[in-house]
Amino acid sequence: MIQRFDTGPRMSKIIIHNGVAYLAGQVPQDASASIAGQAEQVLHAIDDLLQRAGTDKAHILRADIFLADMADFDGMNEVWERWVPEGAAPARATVQARLARPNLKIEIVIIAAVP
Repeated sequence: MIQRFDTGPRMSKIIIHNGVAYLAGQVPQDASASIAGQAEQVLHAIDDLLQRAGTDKAHILRADIFLADMADFDGMNEVWERWVPEGAAPARATVQARLARPNLKIEIVIIAAVP
């Protein structure tokens, strides 16, 4: 069975299949914020979506992080490292990418186990 949450014409915010939650890419609501502010917003949104899916950040299997500018890598990592539970860091990739809007600094895609 496939469960879809907040499905629109373009995408679903969450899909759960075989005990795995796939989150759509999350971007900040306030794109005028610094990289730290944008990262905090995105991670808060991820926490909310994981809760809706019946899981949490300790169950994240993989994170794909897209940065508009790799100069923001260290600032993003400061926020990330405070957020990730000790001993539960997921597999992760971070790449530079042109994001959907020019003022976005970060987008994160998450795959998590649903216990």
